[in-house]
Amino acid sequence: MVEPEVVRQIRLLHEAGWGAKSIAREVGVARNTVRRYLRSEDAEVQFRPSRRALDADACARAQELFVGAAAGNAVVVQQMLEQGGLKASARTVQRAVAEKRREVRVDALATVRFETAPGEQMQIDFGEKWVDIAGKPVRVFLLVAVLSHSRRLFVKPFLNQRSDDWREGIAAAFRHFGGVTRTVLGDNAKALVIGRDREAGTVTFHPTYLAFCRDWGVHPRACGPYRARTKGKTESGVKFVKRNGLAGRSFESFTVLEQHLVEWMIVADKREHGTTHERPIDRFERDERAALRPLPAQPLVVRHRRLRRRVSNDAFVDVDTVRYSVPFRFVRSDVEVIIGDDAVEVFHGIERVARHRRESEPHARVVEPAHFDGLWRRSPVPVVTQGTLAALGRSLADYEAVIGGMQ
Repeated sequence: MVEPEVVRQIRLLHEAGWGAKSIAREVGVARNTVRRYLRSEDAEVQFRPSRRALDADACARAQELFVGAAAGNAVVVQQMLEQGGLKASARTVQRAVAEKRREVRVDALATVRFETAPGEQMQIDFGEKWVDIAGKPVRVFLLVAVLSHSRRLFVKPFLNQRSDDWREGIAAAFRHFGGVTRTVLGDNAKALVIGRDREAGTVTFHPTYLAFCRDWGVHPRACGPYRARTKGKTESGVKFVKRNGLAGRSFESFTVLEQHLVEWMIVADKREHGTTHERPIDRFERDERAALRPLPAQPLVVRHRRLRRRVSNDAFVDVDTVRYSVPFRFVRSDVEVIIGDDAVEVFHGIERVARHRRESEPHARVVEPAHFDGLWRRSPVPVVTQGTLAALGRSLADYEAVIGGMQ
């Protein structure tokens, strides 16, 4: 702050006709400072700045508000203190509650690592990443499953993360590991969980997911809301897949991507894990393989989705970016599409009008040539013979003579 005597000198020089630049050079302050004091009517008045520290009682009150009514917001604490007649800057309040803020953060982050018995739990989660496929960026959804004891990892790519994709991915993980764990721990995705009573501590799972778990003999569990670290093993697994399995890579097709991940999982199983300091495959073979329960002999169909579609003008229906052909006579008709584990069927009423192998390649076209029979009307090509030329008054010898003459 500029001394009052300097301010008076600035005003006198200004009244004498000096410019701001000359005044600033004369009194040794910045030109903007000169202008600010010339604009202010009470520039010579000294104001006491806000207090820079709170006494013991005020500090205790600030900390009480910080963990209570202010819900961890120092600015709100400052406003509440001002309402009580105590003026202090937000920065002063932040310094007063800094230790309490650190304690709250530590309480929120501190974690007790929970180890599970062999064959007890598999954690699941979806991650997503933009991947270069055939020269185009494609958003790929990655289901990652981790056996909690051995840390053995499984990953499967999808083009969506609907309930069918969750179930198909979990079933593929169990088949990959060769057995079923007792529990599956997931998050609160709508495809898995449709409701939760926090007071009672109960979770309502999606009926189709619950039926799937019953069919496979596994008990579903869901981590607490906003407590993703409850399934930290698969959270770390998703990051590992993105940063190691797919980082900086491009693929010719979705099929090539799938094959790459199959081969990469073998490598991932043989790395030394940072927590167990063992290779996951060794820990699995020694402790966990025998602890897994057997796969169901005849599991129900995992993927079974019904969609309503309208056949496009070029006789295709779209399903998850893939186009499947339909007999052209159903153009602009409403049809029902049933997506199964391996096949896609199209029904018009009760009549099945098309059946295709399910394709996972993004933006692919699955075509049955018979669906277009009769659409193209080809005119017959006339067969030219010596007799027809003679009927026109010409013969092949006439044309031969002309060609020979040109040579």
